Amino acid sequence: MKPMKPFDALDLDGRLLQTLLAVIEEQSVTRAADRLGVTQSAVSHQLDRLRAIVGDELFVKSGRGIAPTVHAQTLAGRARGLLDDLRRFAQSVHFDPATTSLTLTIAANDLQRDLLLPEFIRRVRAQAPRVRLSVVPSGAPRAELLREGRCQIVVTPRPPDADDLMHVRLLEDRYVVFYDSSARTAPASLEDYLEAEHVTVVHEPRRSLEIDDILSGQGLERRFAVQVPGFSGVAPFLRGSAYLATLPSLLSTHLLRGFSVAAVPVPCPAMPMYMVWHRRHQNDSLHGWLRDTLKTSVAPALAAAVRP
Repeated sequence: MKPMKPFDALDLDGRLLQTLLAVIEEQSVTRAADRLGVTQSAVSHQLDRLRAIVGDELFVKSGRGIAPTVHAQTLAGRARGLLDDLRRFAQSVHFDPATTSLTLTIAANDLQRDLLLPEFIRRVRAQAPRVRLSVVPSGAPRAELLREGRCQIVVTPRPPDADDLMHVRLLEDRYVVFYDSSARTAPASLEDYLEAEHVTVVHEPRRSLEIDDILSGQGLERRFAVQVPGFSGVAPFLRGSAYLATLPSLLSTHLLRGFSVAAVPVPCPAMPMYMVWHRRHQNDSLHGWLRDTLKTSVAPALAAAVRP
C-alpha cells in the first residue's frame, strides 16, 4: 500500500477551517454538511485531512452526538481569526486619507503641471494633509517610468503603447498659433505660415510635437528658428519677435498668457490629454482615490484658467 503523503501547515485552507467551525457549532456532521451545502462524506473527508495535519482526533462520541476535543476548541478560536484574515486579504485595502502619509510622484510636462496639479494637490491635501506631491518631467514618456516605479501617474497626450498600462482621458485641447502682435500680424494664409520662422518644443528623447506629424502627413514642413525642451522656454523667444509657435491652446491660460492667438491654417484633430498608470495599481483603493481626485480636478482647473 502506498504511504499517505505527510501533511504540514501549508496544507491548511479556508475550507478546512470552515468545516471545523461548522461541526463544532452544529455538534453534528450531518447538520454541518447541510449548513455548508456539501455531502456528509465531504465533511468527513475534510475532518480526516485536518486530523492528519494537527495530529488530534478533534471530535469524540458523546451520547448520541459528538463533542470537540480540548485541542479542537483551542483551534476553533484560531480558525475564526485566520478566516477573518483571509476575508480581509481578499478585499481591497481601505485607507484613511487623514492618516495616509506618502509622496506621490507624477510625471507631467510644464503645461499639465501648471494647469492641473495645483488644483489637484489642494483637493488631495484638504482630505490627506500628509500626502506630498513630487512632479518630474514626463518628456516623451516611456512605459519604464511606471514599470520601474519612478512615478505612479503620468499625464500625457500620447500614452505609451503597452499592455500593462492603463489610461483614461482627462480633457481635450486643440492646437493654435501664438504670436506677439506687437512684432507681427497673424499669418494670413498657409503660405504665410510656412514662410515664417517658428519656435517649437522637442521633448526628450527627441520627440517633436504631433502638429509636425500632421503637417508631414500633408507634405508640409515648418522652418524652425528655435527648439526648446519645454513649453516654459517658448515665451522669451516669442516675445518681441516675428516667430510663430503652434502649441496647445491651454498655454494661453498661464505660460503664454498675453500673446495673440490665431487658428492653425491646416485641419488639426483634437488633442486629448490622458492620465496613465500601471496595471498593478488598478485595484488599489488609495491609488484609485488619487486618480478620481485628479479627474475631478480638471473641470475646476479649467474654469479657473484665465483665457485671453
